Amino acid sequence: MKLLLFYAPSFWFKTHEKALCQAPDQERDEEVKEAVVAFYQAEEEDQGREAKVLSKLLKNIKWQAGKFGAKTVVLHSFNHLSASKAPPELAQGLAEEAQARLEQSGFAVTVTPFGYLNEWKMHVAGPSLAKVFKEL
Repeated sequence: MKLLLFYAPSFWFKTHEKALCQAPDQERDEEVKEAVVAFYQAEEEDQGREAKVLSKLLKNIKWQAGKFGAKTVVLHSFNHLSASKAPPELAQGLAEEAQARLEQSGFAVTVTPFGYLNEWKMHVAGPSLAKVFKEL
């Protein structure tokens, strides 16, 4: 998995176009404040190591949230971080499990619509730790 984390004082997204035909129809237009925004891409080699990938994903999100005192997280599937792509079901399953575990830990979690291209605007904080790339 590739992971690009941002600490964002504001993140806005709006559904633009369905990219996966099996994705449920939905239209969303939302803004989130003071959040860790996680752009993630599940990769083909993540198959069979989901528990390890999920553990590292959560650890990295919680680490950055702790650095900024954030209790809000946005999970955004972003298949532009690697040429290797996991099946959509794997990526969506990891996001759903991450959401559940983060919520159990007291975080408010927003997941952008999976299987959609989204329009978005993001204000990223200036400190170096507000922008982090990880290979899990």
